[in-house]
Amino acid sequence: MKSKLGGFLATAVSLTLLDLLWIAVLARDLYQRLLGPLLRPEPYLPAAAAFYVMYLLFVWTVAVLPSRSPGQAFARGAAMGFFGYGVYELTNWAMLQGWPAQLVPIDWTWGIFLTGSCAAVGAWVQQKLSA
Repeated sequence: MKSKLGGFLATAVSLTLLDLLWIAVLARDLYQRLLGPLLRPEPYLPAAAAFYVMYLLFVWTVAVLPSRSPGQAFARGAAMGFFGYGVYELTNWAMLQGWPAQLVPIDWTWGIFLTGSCAAVGAWVQQKLSA
């Protein structure tokens, strides 16, 4: 039980910190330049919180819990990121007038890396606490 809770918390913290680093620091200027008027002055926190809770539970149950190693968790998480972020990016590109095409591979790649990495961190912590 302790190892699963630790794995869950490690997944949550890594997901939150990595994505905040990406959104608020590394890709901030890119999003400002490419999305401009589509961006809110401040994020709508209830929607952001709902996304993070749902995505965290998805990553933890599908990638972290069933994995036997951090590498396997990374692979599962990366696959989840491939499909999850791919659906998001391709739907926006298909449906939203003016969605920047150059953002599609950037965000998609980020989603693969983010989801795989936080799954691997969660699995690593869970494995260490189980030993």
